[in-house]
Amino acid sequence: MKLFKIFFGIIFVIFAYFQLNDPDSGVWIAIYAFAALACFMSFRELWPSWVFYAMGAGYLIGAIFQWPPEFEGIFFGETAMRSLNIELARESLGLGICAIVMAVIGKWG
Repeated sequence: MKLFKIFFGIIFVIFAYFQLNDPDSGVWIAIYAFAALACFMSFRELWPSWVFYAMGAGYLIGAIFQWPPEFEGIFFGETAMRSLNIELARESLGLGICAIVMAVIGKWG
């Protein structure tokens, strides 16, 4: 489980780094940095499990609200950004990943 926490802590730091060129980068850097902080705090066993459940619930609610009105995929490559719906789907997917990781850490961390 410690490798899981380290892996996702590093992944969330990388996610935060990739948000630097985003128009609303401050919000997304904070979201992913807080998820990374939670992984590292769990590694040191400094937070109780209810904190991770609360964070997971928050990320899940955010993922639901961020879901695009019309799903067009999460394309990568040359057709990266045809519409805002693709960006919304990517942001929703990122929040969903955060929610799942927080739930796993809360349960088994």
